[in-house]
Amino acid sequence: MARSDLLISLVRAGAAGDRATLKSAAEALVAEERAKNHHGVADRLERALAAVSVTPPALTSNSSQAGSGKDTILELEPRIQLSQLMLPLPVEQGGRQLIEEHTRADVLRAHGYEPRHRVLLSGPPGNGKTSFAEAVAESLGLPFFVVRYDALIGSYLGETNARLRKLFDYVRTRPSVLFFDEFDAIGKERGDTHETGEIKRVVSFLLMQLDQLPSYVVVIAATNHAELLDRAVWRRFQMRLGFPAPDRQRIEGFLDRVISQWPDLPKATSKTISGKLGTLSFAEALDFCHNVRRRQILGLGELSVDDALRFELDLWATRVGPGILNGERSDQTNPETAPKRVSSKTNRQARKHPGT
Repeated sequence: MARSDLLISLVRAGAAGDRATLKSAAEALVAEERAKNHHGVADRLERALAAVSVTPPALTSNSSQAGSGKDTILELEPRIQLSQLMLPLPVEQGGRQLIEEHTRADVLRAHGYEPRHRVLLSGPPGNGKTSFAEAVAESLGLPFFVVRYDALIGSYLGETNARLRKLFDYVRTRPSVLFFDEFDAIGKERGDTHETGEIKRVVSFLLMQLDQLPSYVVVIAATNHAELLDRAVWRRFQMRLGFPAPDRQRIEGFLDRVISQWPDLPKATSKTISGKLGTLSFAEALDFCHNVRRRQILGLGELSVDDALRFELDLWATRVGPGILNGERSDQTNPETAPKRVSSKTNRQARKHPGT
């Protein structure tokens, strides 16, 4: 009897053992058969699962019990392409290698290898980690699942592990890209004395689940604080890619790419604009460009792109950043564009002699 026929018979027989485990195995087999384009077998399995109540009805139910693994993720439609991103050369090469391994997985399996499917991204925020994960999903034509920590992390003992189990049971049912942003939220170092025993159990359970995932589920985790991750977490990931903050030259290239798509081009060069913006991330540079276009569009033809750019550069010099609460400027703008500070002594003199 074929493997699929045997599993169908077991499901129809009611699975006299662990029914939940059998259901997870059957769903994983459905996904595997679809990945091999065996849609007939997958359809038969799904019909068998639908015809049999695999899990007994609960006598009582609440929100945590009734929820499924799907409740802990957001399914997004990937739109970003890898070619649209400005990535460091090692990251770009690593991304293309990952995509090739999955598009040609049959060649690897014929030689006894599986494509790599666990990727860790690290670096400061705003430099392309989330966009990279989305671009991988777009290139592979797979669903893009983003983990929701608000629905995953529970306040009771064992609740987070139970939700993690449901999450991984769900993603095993279909090829997909599973994205953990801010991965240090659940992958913290277990040796940290400030953490409770619960988070240590969560990390141990998470590592076990990552090891058991099939290769058709691509797990991409991103963190802004790589130093907080447990040492065993690093070993679980087969690819580790760094996203450093961009230098001035890369920001200039990024501005060139964005501004070249505007209907009207400003007189200022990307090098000049970059010099006035100072040190920033790709996300901040993109937000700045979008603000210039918004201002020009709302001008209804009466405001030129140069005027809109000048207005936004003036605002940029006075923007509020993380360091403002400590009485320090967080930005590193060009001193010539920063507003002049007036001393308290000058203010007192102006109040005494308003005509001066």
